[in-house]
Amino acid sequence: MELTLFNAETEDLVQLLTENDWPYHSGISMDADAVKKAVEKGYYADDRETFWIIEDGEKAGILIINDINDSIPLFDIRLAATARGKGLGVKALKWMQDYLFGEKNKIRIEGYTRADNIAMRKSFTKAGFVKEGYLRSAWENADGTVSDTVLYGAIYEDWKASTITPSKINEVPY
Repeated sequence: MELTLFNAETEDLVQLLTENDWPYHSGISMDADAVKKAVEKGYYADDRETFWIIEDGEKAGILIINDINDSIPLFDIRLAATARGKGLGVKALKWMQDYLFGEKNKIRIEGYTRADNIAMRKSFTKAGFVKEGYLRSAWENADGTVSDTVLYGAIYEDWKASTITPSKINEVPY
């Protein structure tokens, strides 16, 4: 697997985003015109860095790093349906840590996912992210439903030391 910087390959992006369903994102499907407009308006570049996830020479997904100028960026990862379940999410998350901690000098990376997105939650854990929060009714879906959200984080110190510091999520207050 490799990641390459997105360079406004609009038709490839439209194909990826419209030919796949995104059951754990706020909207399950995406509209081609909306994707094109987002590219035109700079969505994939303004305070973001977007990378293609390439597997066997094919564009298998995208990784969007939001708030790239902040010391604590967020991100969005989307894998094509045919690329899911093959470990690419874990590889992309590990690559992102190397990139953000090793090259961009970030101190922390945060990721949120719906509580029912078990595959993503497993990917976070396998990639060394720590579960740091469980947020009830915090994810608004396009169909009007609301889901619980789980927050995962990775910190520079853990990445540098190749360790995982457990969170104090279950700490009892005094």
